[in-house]
Amino acid sequence: MKVREICTILDQLAPRELAFSWDKVGLQIGDPDLEAGRVLVALTVEAETLEAARRRDAQMIVAHHPLIWSPLETLRRDDPHAALCLALAESGIACYAAHTNLDLVPSGVNHRLAELLELREVRPLFHAAHAGQVKLVTFVPATHLDAVRSAVCDAGAGRIGDYTCCTFTTPGTGTFKPGQASDPFSGQKGTLNEEPELRFETLVPKARLGTVLQAMIAAHPYEEPAYDIVSLENTDPLIGLGATGSLDKAVSLGEFAGYVRARLRAGHVRVIGSLKRNVRHVAVIGGSGGGDLERIPDDVDVVVTGDVKYHDGLSAKRRGLAVIDAGHEVTERPIVQVLAKYLRTQCKGVRVDTYNEPDLFKVVSE
Repeated sequence: MKVREICTILDQLAPRELAFSWDKVGLQIGDPDLEAGRVLVALTVEAETLEAARRRDAQMIVAHHPLIWSPLETLRRDDPHAALCLALAESGIACYAAHTNLDLVPSGVNHRLAELLELREVRPLFHAAHAGQVKLVTFVPATHLDAVRSAVCDAGAGRIGDYTCCTFTTPGTGTFKPGQASDPFSGQKGTLNEEPELRFETLVPKARLGTVLQAMIAAHPYEEPAYDIVSLENTDPLIGLGATGSLDKAVSLGEFAGYVRARLRAGHVRVIGSLKRNVRHVAVIGGSGGGDLERIPDDVDVVVTGDVKYHDGLSAKRRGLAVIDAGHEVTERPIVQVLAKYLRTQCKGVRVDTYNEPDLFKVVSE
């Protein structure tokens, strides 16, 4: 497959439009038309990641953390970061990043973290204001309704909670006069035609609108299908930062901290709160969630996250909110296997490997 085809498949999992405005996602280095028969999936791109890609003869690296964050002011080999970018470009290895867009989607970082901790009734913790919805309206003859509905719903439209293929149709009459250069599906050129049609409408996440429109136009029998895109105030209830859910039963904070450490294979965890207090309602924020502690809902007993600063921890303690800081990389690392499994399923004929980078921080005791 070409690099651009793999990028499209990744965008279907975590649309780039869902990334926060300050984020840097997508193909950052490489030729989109390069043939990629082998892909390496990693959390972060470092010199060791590049060496692993070379050893495995990979033509593409897919990472969670963007390699290029701020504009590069120089490309000097005495700058370690610029040197890494140069080495990637010279090696011909493409580099793609799925960052906050992968944090927000239901199958992304936070839902995988909640799944590992076996939380029940998982839902987004904070809804993303930019993850809006639109209403797509088009007009289709009854003979092609099923084809258009299947196409747009398969492309990501018509989902409300646990329900899919949510659409609405009403009958009506369409009029049109085909020009001499047209190739009408029905009616006569140069004549005003009246045709019985169905008004078809459905909800579409903004991030998937382009894909849905392409699918609709491909399935529609008309040469020039008419359609409306209506802006809505609705946000997608499945899209959000973090996740929240519940344990089967309440356990002590100390017991739960040990469980988190074991499930995430963390070298250690830091805990804020009395180890004897019971917790059941859990929130997770993969990566760096310390700055979000102040807006955690009051019904949450404990937050599992990383990168908690001292004063953020103090504020949580005063509120009575328990916190388990398992580390940035530990809470995000499980997404590597999720990405690899997805690519193996979707990219037939492409070999997908993973790179398990060593812990950045080492634990030294006594």
